[in-house]
Parts: sequence; structure tokens; C-alpha cells
Amino acid sequence: MPTYLLEIGTEELPADFVDSAIKQWQKLIPQSLQEQFLTPEAVEVYGTPRRLAALIQGIPDRQSDRTEEIKGPPAGAAFKDGKPTKAAIGFARKQEVELEALEIRETNKGEFVFVQKKISGRTATEILSELTPQWITKLEGKRFMRWGDGDLRFPRPIRTLVALLDEDVLPVELVNGSTTIKSDRLSRGHRILHPDPVSIPQASDYLECLRSAFIEVDPVKRHSQIEAEVKIVAEKLGGTADISSDLLEEVVNLVEWPTVVVGKFDSEFLSLPPEVITTVMVTHQRYFPVADRSSNNSLLPNFITISNGDPAKSDIIAAGNQRVIRARLADANFFYTADCSEHLDTYLPQLENVTFTEELGTMRDKVDRIMEIAKTIADRLNLNEQQRSEIESTALLCKADLVTQMVYEFPELQGVMGEKYALVSGESEIVARGIFEHYLPRGAGDIMPETLTGQVVGIADRLDTLVSIFGLGTIPTGSSDPFALRRAANAIVSIIWHGSLVINLQELIEQSAADFLTAHPDKQSPVAPLEEFFIQRIQTLLQDELNIDYDLVNAVLGEDDPEYTERTLRDLLDARDRAIFLQEIRNNGKLNEIYETVNRSTRLAAQGILDTQQLDPDEVVRPTLFEKSCEQSFYNELVQLLPKTKESQKERNYQLLVDDLAKIAPVVSNFFDGPESVLVMDKNPEIKQNRLNLLGLLRNHARILADFGAIVKS
Repeated sequence: MPTYLLEIGTEELPADFVDSAIKQWQKLIPQSLQEQFLTPEAVEVYGTPRRLAALIQGIPDRQSDRTEEIKGPPAGAAFKDGKPTKAAIGFARKQEVELEALEIRETNKGEFVFVQKKISGRTATEILSELTPQWITKLEGKRFMRWGDGDLRFPRPIRTLVALLDEDVLPVELVNGSTTIKSDRLSRGHRILHPDPVSIPQASDYLECLRSAFIEVDPVKRHSQIEAEVKIVAEKLGGTADISSDLLEEVVNLVEWPTVVVGKFDSEFLSLPPEVITTVMVTHQRYFPVADRSSNNSLLPNFITISNGDPAKSDIIAAGNQRVIRARLADANFFYTADCSEHLDTYLPQLENVTFTEELGTMRDKVDRIMEIAKTIADRLNLNEQQRSEIESTALLCKADLVTQMVYEFPELQGVMGEKYALVSGESEIVARGIFEHYLPRGAGDIMPETLTGQVVGIADRLDTLVSIFGLGTIPTGSSDPFALRRAANAIVSIIWHGSLVINLQELIEQSAADFLTAHPDKQSPVAPLEEFFIQRIQTLLQDELNIDYDLVNAVLGEDDPEYTERTLRDLLDARDRAIFLQEIRNNGKLNEIYETVNRSTRLAAQGILDTQQLDPDEVVRPTLFEKSCEQSFYNELVQLLPKTKESQKERNYQLLVDDLAKIAPVVSNFFDGPESVLVMDKNPEIKQNRLNLLGLLRNHARILADFGAIVKS
């Protein structure tokens, strides 16, 4: 079976688009071929800064002939008095069949006309010619552009198009206004090392032809090569390469023929904080720093960069990179020296010149709000005076570094420089570390704040943002989240879980919202939408981060159940622990032992009127209404269960509750299905309600753990 090669030659593409386009094609191409009954043996997708390519192996020469069943109009509309109507005639004409080929069949929506249509398979050449332009134009990404006088959009102008079905050029055209890009077999080699066009004899020769022209088109091989060579060079320098995964992924898609180049800088710059040097290298220059193996948290005066130029000119390339890094580090050294000449708190007045948002005031206003919320959290945690003082100082100084020269030039260093400058200013290590950590976590997978100062101030900062932005009515919708509110809410929940902080989030939200409304009396309370927002984020974290089954998450958080919503926000630690415990007893089979009994009771109890908070059988059950011994046995078990449930609730030892529910399960089964079972829905309303109350009490005891009505049987 033939092999098909598609290559788009472009001007230099953004590195992130190369990676995105490869992933899109890996999904789009096999799917579209399968839909056309041309399932290939393998689809390999490649990319470099100047090309995207797909090598599709083992494509059938043509589709197989097939028969498709096509549904037509309702039989009543297609035939009148046994004669075909215009609807039947039109359907037959459209499907290119005779009227005699129409069949009437019964469906769940009545009788309809059907036809068995024989479809001749089309050739792969014909189908690929149609699909290829679609694969190109369906690619999505940021910052697409138009060029020339056409409407064709792509991240960069398309210059060449290779389309080979084995050794034959497949006729494909991309029309862009007055310009038409036609397919051929000519690709392009390396700009410097092989500037001449590269003729590809047949599709299967693609990789070798490109390599002979100094193009490694396979990003996986470029990745392995770069990573291995960077490590080897770093070891020769006596150090260890600091290989950021993000930087490595970016560099892979910035070069076509990678060459490792070593540079150096003046050792005097090593007096700068290591984070400054690495930020200059990694973020601004895309260099790999080299750590000193013999010393913790120190660097060697070297860097490693990946060149896409002529390996023979590596010395010249290194010299140019060294001039750039020296200038950048000299600037950083000047900023650092100037910033350190002032105490960190002297920058606070300058925050009054930095706007947070037009309606919410300046960053200095935000700092004041952070301090108030942090003070409230400290009160809730019953912290001592020293802890309160440390949190107050951290909150006061947490944004001061935003107006320093270093952070103005390198915004990535916010918090990092705040910690450095706090130490230089004589603040305690716990305050300085808290300034850095209040930004943590910066996203999924990031490190968590370990200091209480960082945890409390980090929660206060994010809660202020959430309450304020929600208060203004700017609630995230779809993928739009300009203030990163989802990330902020995720961080608050994660910090509370990580730090095991006993915080009533509902109270915090209500207090912060009240303060917001005092300052903005014309706005509506953000409490309700914000609580719902937090429940959504907790649900996502439990499922995605802790791998809790969706139905167990629903059982813990409740489905449109205000009681569970309030309970969750009052005690995030308990909600997490109950979810984890439910997953554990599902995995070990203990959940199955109580599921049928509790779930059946929960469903029936919903038809009663018993309050979900009620646990004491003496208050809601009348033994005088019992007609059978199974009712008395059920009642007796509930009496014995009450103190055990309260102990389980107090100690948060839900295993005790599950064990007791397992013990009562046979009694409840006998109540439902035993020799003397009862009809719960008795004709006598008092007896009926009495039996529903028995079931409601069992449901309520189980609700201490979760809403069993939301759990799906394993």
C-alpha cells in the first residue's frame, strides 16, 4: 500500500505553534482518513521552525465498495394510496436509485422510507487531494496572519507545498488571492548549511533526504539529541545542566539542525542572586545555566545555548551570545545594587501609582485589603502574637518589590526579589520567605508554600482578587478568564489542603464580601456566585488532582444540595478526607457492603418529610405504630447507632460509621425483604410516615459521610 507525504514549507513558525500543530495533526489526520474508509497503518507527524510534515504509511489504494442504509421521509409523506409522492420521487432521485429500491420500515418514531445504496469506492488520490487543504486550514492557534492579497490565514506565510503519493506528485493547490501555491516534490534544506532546494524522489525517502540537507525533521530526535549533548557539555565544564522542561521544548522547535554552543560570562556577576542570572539566561536568552556540582544553589560562569547556524562558526556565535548576556547581567547588577540601597518598605508609597483595576484602586489599596483579610484568617486560626506580627509584616511588604527596578525589568522575578530585598532590609527569614511563597502555587504542578506566612497571605491575596472581581460582575465564562480566577480559587483550596489549615472558607467569603459592599454599595453581593465557583473548583481538584471518581465527588459535595455546599466550604479538609475515604472503601470493596442498603433507604426516604439533620429515633419514630418485629429491630439498631455516629462525626473517623452501617445492613435487608418484611408505603399515613422516618434516619446517618443517592454502584 502506498505512502503519502505532506509537507508545508513556511517562514519561521512560533515554537509553541509547531508543538500544537503536531498534536492537532496527530488527531485530525487519522480521524479524517478513518471517516473516509482509508485507515492507514501509521501516521507520523513532524515539525521544525520552517515546516510541518505528515508521513502516512500504508494507505489503501482506494475505498472498498460499500452499502449504506439511508433514512428518508416518513412513509405517510412518501406514499399516498400506495402511490409515490413528490417526497418519495425526490428522495429516490437524490440517492440515484429507482423507486422500486425504496423500502418501508418501522422505527420507534413510526414508519419511514429507507434505501440500501451501493457506493463505489473512490481512489486514495482523489480523497487525499480533497483532504490535504482541509488539514492545513483546520489548524488552530494564536496570532494567525494574512499575507499577500488573500484571505488564507496561518501563523506565518506558506512558501512551499510537497505532496507525494509514493513517487507521484499529488495535485494540491492552496489559493491565496492572486497567489496559488501548487504542490511539487521540492522541499528546502538548512538556510545556511544547504540553501539549495531538496528534491524528494518518493515519500518514503523524506526523512533521509531532509537529513542529507541538514534538517532533523523529527522533534523527538532533536529533543533527545539536545538534552543528551547539553548534559555532556555541562559535565565537561564540571557542572550540571539546569534543563527546564519548558525551555527544552521551546528550543527543540527553534532549531532544525541543533549544535551545542558553550559561552561564558564574567564571574563577578555571580554575586547576583542565582534566580536573577537564570531568569536572564532562560527566559530572555533561552540559554541553559550550569550549576556548580561542588556547591549548592550556585552557578558556574558558563551557559549552554543551542545554535541553528553553522557548527564551524560556533566560536563566533558564542562570542555574540556572550556580548548579549554581559549587557543583560550588567543591567541586572545595576538594578540590584540600586534596589538594595533602600529598605523594602520605602517602596510602599510608589504602589499608589500602580493601578490594580480602575474600580478597585491601586496596588497600595490592594495591600491594605490583603492585610485585613490576613488578619481575619489569623484570628480564625487562633495564632499567637509573633505569628500575627509576621503575617502582618509579610502582607504589608508582599507587593513592594513590584515597583523595584529589577522587577520592572524582569517581571518574572516578582516575589523572588521581594524575598531577597526583605532579607537585605533586615526582615526575618520567615517574613522574607512568606513574601516569595505568597505567590505559590503559580500553576498546576508548582511547589506549595510551606510557611504559615506564605500560606495565609497567599490565601488573602487571592481571596481579595476573587471577591473584588466577582463583585464587579466579571465572572469567568467558557475559556475566558482574564484575571486567572480559576487558578486563584484552585490555589486557595490547594493551600488549605496542603497546610491542613482549619479555615471556614464560607465565613471568609462572607466577611470579605461585606467589606467589598461597604466600599462599593452600588454593587451586588458576590457571595452566591463565588461559593458556586469554589464548589466547581473543588470538584475539579478532587477529580483531576486526587483522582476521585466523579460520582463519589458528587456524593461528597452534594448535587444542588445547599447543606453539603455549606458543609464543604466550612471545612475543606473534611470534604477532601471524606472523598479520599470513599475512594478507599470503593477500592477495597467495603462500599459495596453497605451500598445497596443505604442507597435503597435513601431513595425511599426522599418520599418522606424527615429533616436531613435528624439523627435521634426517639424524637421522630413511634414504636407503638410498629406492626412487625423487623420494625422494632430496625429501631433498636438505630438507637445503638446514634452514639457511634456522633463519635465518628466528632473524631472524623468515618471508618467507625461504615463499620456500623455494615452491621445494620442485614437488619435493614430483613426490613425490606425478610420473612416479615413490611410495605413501606402503607395505606395508613401514620404507619407509612413512621417507616419512612426509619429509613430517613438511616439515610441521615449515612449523610454524615456522603449523599449515597449520588453514588453509582461499582
